[in-house]
Amino acid sequence: MNKKAIWAIIGLMSAAVFGAFWLQLDLIGTAVKVNEERFEKNIYTALNTVVQRVEAEENRTALNQYVNGYVTTYYESHPNNDANEIYFDFSVSRKQTSIIPQYSRKEILDKLMEEIENTCTCADCMAKKEDAYKALMVHFRQSNTGIPLEQRIKLKHIDDIIRKELTNRGIDTDYSYGIYNKETESFIIVDGHYVVEEQPTGELFNTRYKVELFPEEIPSPGLLMIHFPARTSFVWQSIWMNLAGAILFSALILFCFAYTISVIFQQKKLSEMKTDFINNMTHEFKTPIATISLAADSITNPIVSGNPDKVSRFANIIKQENKRMNSQVEKVLQMALLDKNDFSLKISEVNLHDIIHYAVENINLQLEQRGGQVSVQMNAESPFVEGDVTHISNIINNLLDNANKYSPETPDIAINTRNVSNGVEVTISDQGIGMSKEQLKHIFDKFYRVHTGNLHDVKGFGLGLSYVRAMMTAHKGQIDVKSELGKGSSFILFFPSKQ
Repeated sequence: MNKKAIWAIIGLMSAAVFGAFWLQLDLIGTAVKVNEERFEKNIYTALNTVVQRVEAEENRTALNQYVNGYVTTYYESHPNNDANEIYFDFSVSRKQTSIIPQYSRKEILDKLMEEIENTCTCADCMAKKEDAYKALMVHFRQSNTGIPLEQRIKLKHIDDIIRKELTNRGIDTDYSYGIYNKETESFIIVDGHYVVEEQPTGELFNTRYKVELFPEEIPSPGLLMIHFPARTSFVWQSIWMNLAGAILFSALILFCFAYTISVIFQQKKLSEMKTDFINNMTHEFKTPIATISLAADSITNPIVSGNPDKVSRFANIIKQENKRMNSQVEKVLQMALLDKNDFSLKISEVNLHDIIHYAVENINLQLEQRGGQVSVQMNAESPFVEGDVTHISNIINNLLDNANKYSPETPDIAINTRNVSNGVEVTISDQGIGMSKEQLKHIFDKFYRVHTGNLHDVKGFGLGLSYVRAMMTAHKGQIDVKSELGKGSSFILFFPSKQ
């Protein structure tokens, strides 16, 4: 799959993920709006019901006084009402067309009570009874006009009504309420307590939830106000689980998506590295195969076959090229064993200085051809460590080989040893092309090479450093790299004295 296709898939998946997340947020926003509307509707319904019940309680009290014969007491408590004042006809609500005589207030009340106490249940009598009750309620409301608002509100009664009405509608959050007197422009009751001329300030006065008290009176004497300090939390309490779930699952999807994309790129990179490996392996094998083929053809030539020296020469060429091919195959097989952890170390006491000495002798043959050199400083007083001599030799040889290959001009390699706590440290430095920070992240990856593709100016399979790190780990040692692009690299090896 090419990069364009991968990025196209990433774009589509990203759009789908973010689109789904946006839809979730939109649904949650709609749910919040619905909750807010339901909350406000319930609040206003509860407040209007409270107002109706307060007014009904006042009317009921006045009616009970009248029925129980406390008319005199009632009028004494309402000095503004004249018992002989001309008022209205109690039957006017039934829109009678006859000339209606007018009565005094006392006569009106008596006639209204006669209508209400009528036991007849016919439709006409029931309608008269209902009209009489309504007229009586109008009378009581008008009779209460002018009475101070604080005398018309029963403190415990309104406190209980508000609590019950809110509870009945499922509103169980904290609240603060107050009764506001329009005449004095102040609160007279706040949260179940009478207050004296409290100035209307704060959140309660500025609340959006307020209704008229005794709305049938013009003008209304006061307001019932209520404030919910935890309104937002209450509205969100049934939504936050959905929001948390949407965020959590969206995060999981994004994580899995990101991980999948990462794996895709890793696999693509690994595929490219393996392709490079196959190309490099083909190139590495192509030369010795061609050389062996030419040598074999030469030996079979009658002119050469009769010359023992030439036969010996071509036989040695075949042998050397065969050895070279076996070495390359051995590297691949070694990495296969390392991947399976199917190897064992032959631990013995190893003199690192001897190994370095032999490795330097081998690399010098290649360095001399390029006019290079290797300088060695054996500063370790005790160069002995426990390890597998073969694998440690391979580690040193691999690093020296890389130092030579990645030095574009005259190679300049330095080896230094020194004793450190619990072991020996070996540093192999070169003045080659160096590596960038991005390359340093991958140099120990299998098949990775700084030069990739079909470039064969630097030969190899990309297995050397992967093998080195695996062997250092097997020896319980460490390997660190310091490198700067264009200024060379330093590989620092730590070998523990004891396994």
